[in-house]
Amino acid sequence: MNLNPDQIKAAIRAKVIELAKALDMDASGVTDDDILPATGLLDSGAILELVVWFEASYDFRIKQEDMNIDNLGSINAMTNFLLSSKPA
Repeated sequence: MNLNPDQIKAAIRAKVIELAKALDMDASGVTDDDILPATGLLDSGAILELVVWFEASYDFRIKQEDMNIDNLGSINAMTNFLLSSKPA
């Protein structure tokens, strides 16, 4: 699997925008460093859906102890966590 950081970020951003749109929110201005739960663009269900999508998209199982804001709170955090956790 090609784990290109820019492609990962673009995919996560697209999913955030899609999930926010379903909630009648416009996430087109979300940045890679925005703390997603703090933006108010996604509710708890959408955040859970984002994490499930993330795991499925990258064939990646996130351990309970790794489910935190440092690893999953922003587009950059999710990308860095994936890249540091998956073998090259």
